[in-house]
Amino acid sequence: MKRALGVCYYPEHWAEDHWADDARRMAEAGLSWVRVGEFAWSLLEPAPGEFDFDWMDRAIDILAQAGLKIVLGTPTATPPRWMLDKYPDMLAIDTDGHPRKFGSRRHYCFSHQGYLDECRRIARVLGERYGGDDRIAAWQIDNEYGCHDTTLSYSQSAQTGFRDWLAQRYQSPEALNAAWGNAFWSMQYRDFDEVDLPNQTVTEPNPAHEMAFRRYSSEQVARFNAVQAKELRTWTNAPLLHNYMGRELDFDHYAVGADLDIASWDSYPLGFLMDRIECDDATRAAFLRQGHPDFQAFHHDLYRTVGRGRWWVMEQQPGPVNWAPWNPAPLPGMVRLWSWEAFAHGAEVVSYFRWRQVPFAQEQMHTGLLRTDASDAQALAEATQVARELAEVPEAGTASAKVAIVFDYASQWACEVQPQGADFDYFNLVFSAYRALRRQGVSIDILSPETTDLSDYALVLIPGLMLLPEALQVAMKAAQARVVLGPRFNCRSAEFRIPDQLPPATDLVDAKVTLTESLPPSASIAAKGGGAIIRWWEHIESVATRHVEAVDGQLILSGDRIQYLAGWPDDALWNLLVTDWLADANIDALKLPDSLRVRDTATHRFFFNYGSETVTFEGEKIPPAGVVWHARESAG
Repeated sequence: MKRALGVCYYPEHWAEDHWADDARRMAEAGLSWVRVGEFAWSLLEPAPGEFDFDWMDRAIDILAQAGLKIVLGTPTATPPRWMLDKYPDMLAIDTDGHPRKFGSRRHYCFSHQGYLDECRRIARVLGERYGGDDRIAAWQIDNEYGCHDTTLSYSQSAQTGFRDWLAQRYQSPEALNAAWGNAFWSMQYRDFDEVDLPNQTVTEPNPAHEMAFRRYSSEQVARFNAVQAKELRTWTNAPLLHNYMGRELDFDHYAVGADLDIASWDSYPLGFLMDRIECDDATRAAFLRQGHPDFQAFHHDLYRTVGRGRWWVMEQQPGPVNWAPWNPAPLPGMVRLWSWEAFAHGAEVVSYFRWRQVPFAQEQMHTGLLRTDASDAQALAEATQVARELAEVPEAGTASAKVAIVFDYASQWACEVQPQGADFDYFNLVFSAYRALRRQGVSIDILSPETTDLSDYALVLIPGLMLLPEALQVAMKAAQARVVLGPRFNCRSAEFRIPDQLPPATDLVDAKVTLTESLPPSASIAAKGGGAIIRWWEHIESVATRHVEAVDGQLILSGDRIQYLAGWPDDALWNLLVTDWLADANIDALKLPDSLRVRDTATHRFFFNYGSETVTFEGEKIPPAGVVWHARESAG
C-alpha cells in the first residue's frame, strides 16, 4: 500500500456549505484519506429504527469527489441517549460501584448482551448501505477501546458473564477452589453463583480471582470487536481496523488484532509526556515540546506486530491537546518529525486529528490542522511538507531487525494485581529495556509471547514475562540468539501460583530465584563496573557463567547463550549490559546523543532530533525537531 496522509473529519460539526471547501483544501494539502462517522450514531439513527443517511451520503459524495479515500467508523463508542432508555443497565460500573453515566462517551459495558446485539445491528445496517461502495476504502470498528478506564466493569452483566466464564473454565466449584487456593482465609465457594466480582473487598482480593477477572474482561473486548468484524465482512472486502491507544494495557491487543486487517493507534506525544510516561522533571522539561524520544517508536513497533505487519497512525497530534494535565504546543517541526518517524517504522498512513478545531463541547481546546475560523493552523504547513516529501523517499518498508523484545499484556495485569513494590510496573520495565536499545541506535521488533520462531534475531530480551508459553520456550531452545530472561520471569502459573520449580522455572537457564526484594527509591544495589539495580532485586543460585555481580558478590547476570538478569537495572547498568550484548551479537551500536534517534528502512537511514538544539552525528547536521535521511550503503 502506498504511504499516504489522512485526517479525521466530522461533517456533522459544520454547516454543509463548508464541506466542499474543506474537502478541496484537504486534497490540496496532499491528504488522501479521511475518517468519518465514528461518533455519529445519534445523527445516523435519531430514534430506534429511524435512520437518516442522507447527510452522510452527501458528505461521502463531496469527500470522494475531491479524491479522498474514506475510512467509515462504526459509531459504537457513543451510543445515543435513547439506547440507555432501552437498556438502563448497559452502563459500565466502576470499582466503587458507581455507574459511568451518559453525557460523554464510551458509556457501555462490554459484557452487556443487549448492547452487543445493538452493535451487531448497526454494523449490519452500515454494511448493507456502504459495504459495496468502493469509496469506503477501510472501516474502523468503534474507537479507542479501553479509553477512560472502560475495560473493567463491575456491572451485573459482568458478574453474570464472569460466573458463566468461570463455570466453563473450571467445570466445578471444587476445581476453582483448588486452582485459586481458596483454603486460604476460608474463601471456598459452594456454587459459581457465590462468586462476586473482585472489587470492594476489605483488603486485596485473592490475586487468582482478580487475574481471572482481568482475563475475562479482556476477552469481552475481543468478543465485542469480533462481533462487528464478522458482521462487516459479510458486506465488505475493505480492510477492517481499530485505533488503539498509547499505554492502554487493560486488554490483550493481540487478541483483538487477530480479527482485523490493520492495527492503528492514536499518537499524542505531548499529551503522553504529561500523562502516561514515567520520567524525571529534567527529562520532562527537556522534551516538553517534542515528546519522549522513545515512547512513540515503542508503540509503532508494538502495533506493527499487532497488525501482523500492517499498521497506521489514525490520530496524530497536530498541536496542543485538551486532555493532559498540561498541554504545551509542539516545537516547530515536530509534527513533521512525528509523521516521518511513523513512516520509517513502516506506517502505511499517518492521519491527523483533526481537520478543524471545534468551537464547542469537550474537545474545543484540542487543536486541528485548521483553527475554528478555518484559517491555517501551524501544523497544516508541516503536513503539506510531509506530503511533498513522501515522493522523494522510496517505499522500502522496515529493515530486518536483529533485536527483539517480547511484550505481554497479561504480565502487566499480573503486576497490577500483585506489584509487591509500589513502583514496579511491567510496562515500565519493558520500556526501560527498549529505551536502552534505542539509545544504541538499533532497530527493534516487539514480539507477542505466542511467538514460535526466533531464528531471525541475534538478541532477544524477555523481561518480566509472568508465564512462559510452551511454544516460546521451544523457540528459545531452537534459536541461535542470545536470550536474556528476567527479572520476574515465569514467576507465576496460569492460576497465579508460584511454580513448584522455583522461578524462572525453566531448564533452559541455570538459575533459581530463592528470595525477592522490592527496593524503595532511596535504595539500590551497586554493580561492579558501574550502574545499579533499582526497584526489584532477586537472590539467585546458579553455577552458570557469572557475567555481572553486585559489589558484594551477589549475582546480577549469569548464564551462557540464555542468560538470567536478577533485577531491574538503572539506565547506567542497562547501557553497560546492552553494549555487551550487542557486541557479542555482532550488532553495530551507535551510542547516540541524548536527543537523537535512528531508524533504518531497507534502503535509508533516518535521523530524528528530539532536541531543541542542532546535533551533529556521522557527518549529518540535524536541526532542532529535524529529520534527515540518506541512502544506506548496505542497501546499494
